[in-house]
Amino acid sequence: MSKPSLRAALAAGEFVVAPGIHDMITAVVANKVGFDFVYASGYWMTASALGLPDAGIASYTQMLDRVATLCKTVNSSVIADADTGYGGLLNVHHTVRGYEEAGVVAIQIEDQEFPKKCGHTPFKRVVPMIDMVEKVKVACEARRNPKETLIIARTDARQTDGFEGAMKRAAAYGEAGADIVFLEALESEEEMRIACKRMTKPTMANMADGGKTPIRSKTELAEIDYKLAIFPSATGLAAAAAAERALSVLKTEGTSKSPNLELFSFAEMNSLIGFEEVWAFERRWARPDTKAAE
Repeated sequence: MSKPSLRAALAAGEFVVAPGIHDMITAVVANKVGFDFVYASGYWMTASALGLPDAGIASYTQMLDRVATLCKTVNSSVIADADTGYGGLLNVHHTVRGYEEAGVVAIQIEDQEFPKKCGHTPFKRVVPMIDMVEKVKVACEARRNPKETLIIARTDARQTDGFEGAMKRAAAYGEAGADIVFLEALESEEEMRIACKRMTKPTMANMADGGKTPIRSKTELAEIDYKLAIFPSATGLAAAAAAERALSVLKTEGTSKSPNLELFSFAEMNSLIGFEEVWAFERRWARPDTKAAE
């Protein structure tokens, strides 16, 4: 199945909204709802797979496996967080090749020191600007299909170097060849507007619920002049809230069959994850004398 082209969407002036997908149940539900693009968040994939913080703990191999599984599961094109590229220039080259082969259409690399931190948490440190410029150049050169695989360059310098320092870095990364620039953790709508006005490359907004950047709607972000936005936290936080609700009802009432607990249809979940194909296979290949009751 052919998946949407991010480059074509941006060239056509479409505003791209990509929800964060933190696990494969959310992935199949996203298939039902329908999105052209989804986002593989380092924070949420690490949290869902390992129960650990986004602090450079998950390895390249672990993240690649998770991202590759997402690419195979969703009908959408995947924009993926590749942290710092997981090391130096050779690591960046290897990371881009791996993510591209997995099916990712846009690879996001940031300028933090390794091990990195979530962009909306304290104690971040950034590498010298020239180091990240070289990473961007290597990432762009590593692509086998530069027409369809985009490089997103993220700067985390707003909290370390101030707003103007972050702007200087983002501009340099765009000049180095990044297709999209991403100023992480801007702290006001005014900063968001200035950044979009002054950047020459398409800009991406991070609508991280609970983070430093004010949440704005798709319409508002387009008016500010962003070209795409990720909503990395929405499904993960919603799933955690739903799980807490279910556990609380079970603990209090001693049952899951309660008017206070809304559950997704088990029958529909079976369909979404492919059980109907399994059953069809069983019907076709089961021997007459060993057929199990349906």
